[in-house]
Amino acid sequence: MRIDVITLFPEMFSVVSQLGVTGRAHQKGIWSLKTWNPRDFTQDVHHTVDDRPYGGGPGMVMLAEPLVKTVMAIKKEHEALGLSHPLYLLSPVGDVFKQEKAQDLSQSTGFILLCGRYEGIDQRFIDRYVDAQISLGDFVLSGGEIAALAVIDSMVRLLSGVLHTAESALQDSFHATQSGLLDSPHYTRPENFEGMTVPAVLLSGHHQNISRWRREQSLQLTAKYRPDLLKRAQQENLLSKEDIRFLKTIDFLSY
Repeated sequence: MRIDVITLFPEMFSVVSQLGVTGRAHQKGIWSLKTWNPRDFTQDVHHTVDDRPYGGGPGMVMLAEPLVKTVMAIKKEHEALGLSHPLYLLSPVGDVFKQEKAQDLSQSTGFILLCGRYEGIDQRFIDRYVDAQISLGDFVLSGGEIAALAVIDSMVRLLSGVLHTAESALQDSFHATQSGLLDSPHYTRPENFEGMTVPAVLLSGHHQNISRWRREQSLQLTAKYRPDLLKRAQQENLLSKEDIRFLKTIDFLSY
């Protein structure tokens, strides 16, 4: 798995390449990262990558030419390695990034992420070179780097060998094996914390009862905080008869 990132701030990506589970996976060679700074593909003494927008207005716009040269350099290196990866732009215009997309990316050989800055990128570059756009949601960041870090982290942790147990990823909120629902609560030692005890079922050793309790907790939390996810799970026939019976007991009326 290889990820290339086009960014004016490559140092930001040490977070995923050096720290935590993603950092350990990077050190093991499970995935690789290469950052590309468009300033390195400029000709002027100031390494200019932006200019004023046509039509006036505040802010600056990223120039197309340094980005094109950057992309061409990446593609040349990819061709030598027999790779052909899509280019994704982190942008408010894009499709909202969800767990399903993270799972899809984890099954690929890699991809290129472009982190915009300033007021945006010359639209002509986007129209010709960008394969798709990705958004984290309905808010604006100073640049695409934080969004790119989130995409990388959410995808890398799904790769084989990254987490200590593969089951950890399978039980995550929004994962397909969870019917796209929220995960259940988790508890650890001590058994009594400030007068609050661990649910007895988790101490019982009865794996079937524990599994059912966790499923019911997942359903209840999702019904309370993200009922939209439950409605989608029902529409896609991801809920069992037991799930539906439980939802009726907690007066989730749409069921």
